[in-house]
Amino acid sequence: MIRAHVDRRLVFFAIFIAIFVVVVDSSSLGVVGAPMIPAMFVFGDSLVDNGNNNYLSSIAKANYMPYGVDFNGWPTGRFSNGRTIVDILAEKLGIPYVPSYADPSTRGARILGGVNYASAAAGILDETGQHYGERYSLSQQVLNFESTLDQLRSQMGAGRNLTQYLARSIAVLVFGSNDYINNYLMPSLYPSSYNYSPQDFANLLLNHYARQILALYSVGLRKFLLAGIGPLGCIPNQRATGPPGRCVNNVNEILGTYNVGLRSLVDQLNSNHPGSIFVYANTYGAFGDILNNPAIYGFSVIDRGCCGLRSQEEITCLPLSVPCVNRNQYVFWDAFHPTQAVNAILAQRVWVGPPSDCYPINMQQMALI
Repeated sequence: MIRAHVDRRLVFFAIFIAIFVVVVDSSSLGVVGAPMIPAMFVFGDSLVDNGNNNYLSSIAKANYMPYGVDFNGWPTGRFSNGRTIVDILAEKLGIPYVPSYADPSTRGARILGGVNYASAAAGILDETGQHYGERYSLSQQVLNFESTLDQLRSQMGAGRNLTQYLARSIAVLVFGSNDYINNYLMPSLYPSSYNYSPQDFANLLLNHYARQILALYSVGLRKFLLAGIGPLGCIPNQRATGPPGRCVNNVNEILGTYNVGLRSLVDQLNSNHPGSIFVYANTYGAFGDILNNPAIYGFSVIDRGCCGLRSQEEITCLPLSVPCVNRNQYVFWDAFHPTQAVNAILAQRVWVGPPSDCYPINMQQMALI
């Protein structure tokens, strides 16, 4: 098991989340009130991909049932049964779900509320996930954002201030998981584990990450949410490689240097860039609380995906397979990704959590700046 501190406040928090999951309608378009920010720009991997890989030559796709079974009843390209974390955060911010960059209809006025560039199998390193086929790596996603800026300039015209618009918008970045499970932990396909110690590999990732974050800063973004990596040793894909009934501890351990380093990078960026705010989301700690105390959150199954047979725990959902009925009781939707119920908990902790969840401030506080 992974270790995570839990106190009585968690019980009350979990009760609130249980109510939250029940009352939110997954058919919402994301607008729940007056917009708190002009736009949200999303960069990342399959945890937040909302359909970009539908348009790429990739085997990492979720454009078939049962993906999306709880998202208006059809697949969209989201790697979940329902909404992703960024969908739920969009609802809280009072903005529509941001469209996927690769969708041909993501043009004109549709881009004014933000764009999602996330791509399944993508990593911080360009080579990460290449065995899946095409994907938008971090560096390519940054280039895609820069192409959006050209459209924004023409769409907004001379009467609107692009600099102010970008400064008030929020960039959400969710990277790193694939650099481990689809790179470092696959020595037969990638030489990284032979060439780098866990600490050196984490430093390599953070150096690449910092350069791309600063590239986004250089073109005008000023508010950044940087998500840490969750306990990958506990996802069904990795559990299938270890002792039955246990997380793969050595996988979780090698993530420590990266997560600690990302939090330190946030401190450094905040110190060196006054007038901006960089926030670290402690995904590892939040997910760890759920896995260590599932009953508090209403979960009863933590070691396998809702979608897929026990003999197929290392893969994503098979087309037209029948998922479990009690989806809100499962932590994992498939071998890699959380259910909508877990996404709701993680989003809430990012939104209003204390510094142990979201450092140095939470997303709601960042939106109000």
